Amino acid sequence: MADNAMPSKGDVLESLQKVIDPEIGFNIVEVGLVYRIDVTEDGIEVDFTLTSPGCPLADTIYQDITTVIREDHETDNVHANLVWSPPWNPDFMSEDVKLALGFPI
Repeated sequence: MADNAMPSKGDVLESLQKVIDPEIGFNIVEVGLVYRIDVTEDGIEVDFTLTSPGCPLADTIYQDITTVIREDHETDNVHANLVWSPPWNPDFMSEDVKLALGFPI
C-alpha cells in the first residue's frame, strides 16, 4: 500500500459504499452483502454474499469490489470471497433500504 499506511476497516467499508447492487440500486453495504473485512499488511480481504445464489451479477459485483478497493487504497492485494453462510435475508438491509423497497421496519 502506498506510504505504508494501512486503511482501517471503516475506510474499506466506506469505499465499498461505492459498489452498487445493480438489481436493487443500493450500495452493497446498505443491502447487507458485506460480511467481513480484514485488513493486514498482506492486503485487504472481504467476504461478501449475494441476495440469491442465482444472481447473474456476481461477477460484476466482485469486479466492482476489487476495483474500488484497489483504487481507493492503492493496493493490488485484494481478495474478495463470495460466501453463502449465513444466507442473506432482508433483515440484513439498513432501515433506509427497507423503507425504500417497501419492507416493514
